[in-house]
Amino acid sequence: MSARTDQDAPPASYKIPESVLVLIHTPALQVLMLERADRPGFWQSVTGSKDSPDEALPWTAEREVQEETGIALASLPGAALRDWGLANHYEIYPVWRHRYAPGVTHNTEHVFGLTVPAGTPVRLAPREHLQYRWLPWREAADLCFSPSNAEAILQLPRFVPALS
Repeated sequence: MSARTDQDAPPASYKIPESVLVLIHTPALQVLMLERADRPGFWQSVTGSKDSPDEALPWTAEREVQEETGIALASLPGAALRDWGLANHYEIYPVWRHRYAPGVTHNTEHVFGLTVPAGTPVRLAPREHLQYRWLPWREAADLCFSPSNAEAILQLPRFVPALS
């Protein structure tokens, strides 16, 4: 029996530097915020990278929402996913660059909004998030650690019809 070498190891799986940011909110602009398990105190909306280069962005958004919150759009009456047509191009935080191929330093993040009925149950993925909060949109923006996420939350009233 021969010793195993690095050449025998499976190839590393790197994240694709194209992702989604999904702001989950109620019609009354209560925003779902998630506390990261790998960075306690860091609060954010749902985020995630494409699983493959040809994965459609709406599918990435729907998949990430279900993985991180347990919210299944297909079985939730009143849920509405909307591509806001906004994209952020930003430098990946150094602490997370090891997840990407060598030399990748920037990510393009596509912003989506997901309207859900008030009281929608949330089931967190414990390896990803510690807890969640529903907050008024301005408070949610203040809580965010990511500037692009905070800015997207501040844009929320532009994309949600005015309450009557």
